[in-house]
Formats: sequence, structure tokens, C-alpha cells
Amino acid sequence: MAKESSAPQPPDMAPENPNRRRFLTISTCVIGGAGAAALAVPFIGAWNPSAKAKADGAAVSVNVSKLEPGQMIRVEWRKQPVWVVRRTQAVIDTLNQHDSQLRDPESIQGQQPVYAQNPLRSLNPEFFVAVGICTHLGCSPTYLPDSFQEQVSGVQAGFFCPCHGSKFDMAGRVFQGVPAPLNLMVPPYHFADEQTLVVGEDPKEALT
Repeated sequence: MAKESSAPQPPDMAPENPNRRRFLTISTCVIGGAGAAALAVPFIGAWNPSAKAKADGAAVSVNVSKLEPGQMIRVEWRKQPVWVVRRTQAVIDTLNQHDSQLRDPESIQGQQPVYAQNPLRSLNPEFFVAVGICTHLGCSPTYLPDSFQEQVSGVQAGFFCPCHGSKFDMAGRVFQGVPAPLNLMVPPYHFADEQTLVVGEDPKEALT
């Protein structure tokens, strides 16, 4: 009688292992999903300026739809902090009551675009946009929405630089008798729509 061969079966004749098949199927799906995610991340990231583009001055978009009156958010533009504050109606109504205490109440020193050279130093009365750097030695002042009157009597909100004591109102105008010589700088900006503020680009009408 012929001896039965003990040679291994060829791969296509090996008995099927259901657990192995399940493992391979799951692994393939996971790897495929990871590949899709890897492709999606650069695509989504391309919607925003790169770090180099921001450093070179690329415009930065800010969603202000959820910013409540009295709140402030910070964004980075040209490696500088930019404040976006939604002023309360009370602040807007009282901004002209301390002009006699300011060094440059009419903002004639050129620290803002022409379209922001007004008492509120803004395009929209509600929103104040400024580079958050003190004009004395480059420190970053602190926003005091409720306790600024401890620094200037009768003025509820403002910006105080604890480094050397400079004080600015809610239009970024510097008070007299402090080291800072100039008002805070207002960068170029515009509103793309009701929800989106774009820092780093002038309004189209300002360019014509």
C-alpha cells in the first residue's frame, strides 16, 4: 500500500480559519480608515493659514458669533496678540465721559487705520480690535472688565499694564500721567459677514 504523503498542503488548500479571516478584515478596515484620516487632516488644515503665512502677515479669521458683551478673545497675527472685545452698551455710552483724562482722545497719532479714527476707534461700535501690546515697553496689559475703576476713578472697564502702570480705556486710548506715550494700535481688519471678523485685511471700500 502506498504511504500517505505528509507534505504540507499548498496555501490555497489550507483549511479556512474564521478567526484569522475576521482579524484580517478588521485590520484592513482600520488601516484604510487611518489612511483616509491622514489624507483628511492636511486638507482641513489647508483651510487655515500656515504658521509661516501667519508670521508673514496673512489674515486671520475669527468667529465672533458667540462672544458675549464684556468678553474678550485673543488671536495671533504677525506673532502679536490681537484682542477682540465685545463692548457692553454701558461702555459704549460712557466712552466720551473721560476724554479730558486722555493723552490723545481724538486718536490723531496714527495708531489706527483711517476708518477707525473715530471716538470708538472701530468699524462696529460693539467690537474693539487692538494689538494687545503696551506702547511703552511692549508688555501685554490686563483686561479689567469690571474693576478698572480701581485704576481710574469712575471708569468701569479698561486695560491696565501692571509692569509700569500704563492705563488704556475701552477704545485703547491711553490715559495721561502714565509711561505709555501712544494709544494702543488698531490693526487693519474688516467683517466678512456678521459672524466673521478678519484681522490683517482692510475693508474693500478702504482700498478704493
